[in-house]
Amino acid sequence: MTDTQLDALAIAAHRDDVEITSGGLLIKLKDLGHITGVLDLTKGEMGTRGNASDREKEASAAAEVMGLAIRENLGLPDANVQFTRENVLKVVRVLRKHRPRVVILPYWEQRHPDHYHCFRIAKEACYFSGLKKLDCEGTPFRPFKILYSTYYRDVQPTFVVDVSDQFERKLEAVKCYNSQFDSTDVARQIFVPGIDIFEFLRTRDRAYGMQIRKQYAEPYVQQEIMEVSDPVLMPVASI
Repeated sequence: MTDTQLDALAIAAHRDDVEITSGGLLIKLKDLGHITGVLDLTKGEMGTRGNASDREKEASAAAEVMGLAIRENLGLPDANVQFTRENVLKVVRVLRKHRPRVVILPYWEQRHPDHYHCFRIAKEACYFSGLKKLDCEGTPFRPFKILYSTYYRDVQPTFVVDVSDQFERKLEAVKCYNSQFDSTDVARQIFVPGIDIFEFLRTRDRAYGMQIRKQYAEPYVQQEIMEVSDPVLMPVASI
């Protein structure tokens, strides 16, 4: 693990989760000059198709597409991510090492247990990382902003991010996971059963994009109230 300080860090349970949910945002942040990274909690060894070695190569290829500065993996057991003090401290070490201003997490209501356990582990790690007396190596640090991707849930987002210029690269990053998402009928059963994932991504991002009069957008939630400094400059017309 390098000492690279990050502007934004996305944390997810499995390799390919971030590409699907926040790939556009990560690419956009890179385009804006920010330093970005991903922390995957597991190696994805329990996936229906492929194996940990395949998915490691695919994750590295996707990281190149997204322009990540770092991509780390905690090696927690896939399909058995548990909320424990030990796992929280593992994430604390990463936060203290890379000191991201923004952390992107999965939304707290999830179908896959690994995903909602990931949320709880990472959310608590963001808090405990700032405690000076915590028995954990590293200089105390707490991220400034936590964002939650609502991609897998039908939740009203707090805001959406225009990813029109990044969308095709987002698809390219997801396509790196050929072991999961090739053109076979079997692959159609991995994501939403019977649905081509690339058609799903295009349709969903297009739907959010239309709401802000852009081509494509990704939805996010923040738990705190959003401040607006100058309402005169607020984007998206009301009528």
